Amino acid sequence: MDYVRLGKTGLEVSRICFGCMSFGKVTEERGWVLGIEAARPIFRKAWEAGINFFDTANVYAAGTSEELTGTLLKELAPRDEVVLATKVFGRMRPGPNGQGLSRKAILSEIDNSLRRLDVDYVDLYQIHRFDPFTPYEETMEALDEVVKSGKARYIGASSMWAWQFAKYQKAAELNGWTKFVSMQDQVNLVYREEEREMLPLCKADGIGVLPWSPLSGGKLTRPWGGQTKRTETDRWGKQMYDDTTNKGVVDAVEKVAAARGVPMAQVAMAWVLAKPEVTSPIVGVTRLGQLEDAIAAVGLKLTHEEVAAIEAPYEPFMVTGF
Repeated sequence: MDYVRLGKTGLEVSRICFGCMSFGKVTEERGWVLGIEAARPIFRKAWEAGINFFDTANVYAAGTSEELTGTLLKELAPRDEVVLATKVFGRMRPGPNGQGLSRKAILSEIDNSLRRLDVDYVDLYQIHRFDPFTPYEETMEALDEVVKSGKARYIGASSMWAWQFAKYQKAAELNGWTKFVSMQDQVNLVYREEEREMLPLCKADGIGVLPWSPLSGGKLTRPWGGQTKRTETDRWGKQMYDDTTNKGVVDAVEKVAAARGVPMAQVAMAWVLAKPEVTSPIVGVTRLGQLEDAIAAVGLKLTHEEVAAIEAPYEPFMVTGF
């Protein structure tokens, strides 16, 4: 496994980040989620392969992803050897103040996440989305307090417009507060809209980029039209992509993969890893083979001709995922 610095920080993270959204308590909406016994060998494989970076969120599986992640990481390694990330924003309880990025929500939810993870701190605490109802200054001051109190080492953000991200950073800069060191946004071969503004901004400012859904929810891992249990039940995933435009990309990936003699997932992941702005793609898995493909992709270098072939069919479409 290769390791890189997270943005301009001194923090070293593996080139693959292990995403933990697929683990926790099974619900009707997320019937593909794995419980602790099924998750244990996958976590172990990730750790043994050199992955030290694990990402979850308070909202995943209603908090049970954090519980499972904390339990399994304790079995694998000392706390100081793991880079642990979680997120805040989503609704965690009904009623007022049950979600968002207010001072009240952030200072409550960091404590709830630490309790579920059973740790004293997280390495990276991220805002899961932009909150239009809370002033930038209120959010950044609360996050600064989280860092200053020792409950998080760094802070990061996730999908939003580039100008919104810049406004958060400016609020922190003007007040001497902790700034974001990372951006977790959607980057894959069938969704490249972040190349317009967010990726150039991150490159210019030395912000680490942690792409989510680098394989487009699995669309880039199998020939066009293939289905899985997740694709049949994941309503969020069904809303994310324009199936009238991305068939050509999937077909091109299939062709390059066949010529290389490797799985489609490795080709699609290698494309993400090769982008100069990208630090560590977040890989969500439910099978060992999926993890093995992601790890193998770290060593797969695509030629200029292969990159051109899989990029050529892309058609821009409306921004999604915010």
